Amino acid sequence: MKVQIKAKKFLIDIIYDIIGSIFFAIGIYTFAKSANFAPGGISGLAIIINYLIPQLPIGITTLILNIPLILMSYKLLGKKFLIKSLKTMIISTFFLDFVIPQFPMYTDDKMLASIFSGIFLGAGLALIYMRGSSTGGADFLLISLKKLIPHMSIGDITLIIDGIIIILGGIVFKDVNALLLGAVSTIILSLVIDRLMLGSNTGKLAIIVTNKGDEIAKNIDKEIGRGATHIDATGTYTKKHRDMIFCTCSNKEIHKIRNIIYEIDNNAFVMITDASEVFGEGFKTIDEKIF
Repeated sequence: MKVQIKAKKFLIDIIYDIIGSIFFAIGIYTFAKSANFAPGGISGLAIIINYLIPQLPIGITTLILNIPLILMSYKLLGKKFLIKSLKTMIISTFFLDFVIPQFPMYTDDKMLASIFSGIFLGAGLALIYMRGSSTGGADFLLISLKKLIPHMSIGDITLIIDGIIIILGGIVFKDVNALLLGAVSTIILSLVIDRLMLGSNTGKLAIIVTNKGDEIAKNIDKEIGRGATHIDATGTYTKKHRDMIFCTCSNKEIHKIRNIIYEIDNNAFVMITDASEVFGEGFKTIDEKIF
């Protein structure tokens, strides 16, 4: 049974790696390289090197640049993560150097190239991060810093790291537009990563103040299969005893919970708020949290 679970997990990892690597390669080769700007990260640095030395492929150059960073981050990130990332890096290099170059590059509007580069890079990296892996390079530094500074978002750290490479790209390409295009791509990349990664764990939190707490909680469990937390509460103005129910659910389930509440107690006081990340029974376990 454990072997089957591990095999299934490995297969899902590979699927995410392939799709993420395709998106990543499109963002780098089809859009960024064609428009002559560096979007940040080690791959951005590899684009700069490829511009100066065309004989060096972007993917293989990225692998070479990763070696010192792997050695530096080994103790902090651990053997399991680095081995998993090495698998992703090899897949990413294959698509970046051998598959995507077989398709036409985008050569029209450079601003559009910058925008779509950020979208594809962000989507690709988010898919890879979701499975606890990485494309290497600046990602190792990014994840290391995230462990050391957990209150900072992934997007914020990405902006700081990539800023240096974007500026370097503007200098090497001798074009201020290259700097601006790289900045636009990186900003969009960070927004897409944060949106997709937080979006994958988001939910809704319903806070219900009612006289029929047990009945509401029972029906939520019966109709939707969601548990709830019951707290005894007292109104500060009326001094009357009320039930306070906390229930976390998915975005799709909140309207069903709202209907259940008002079918039972039309006078219930209900607050519905966004939960940016939800872990626990019925959602992702804390072990699945990447950062």
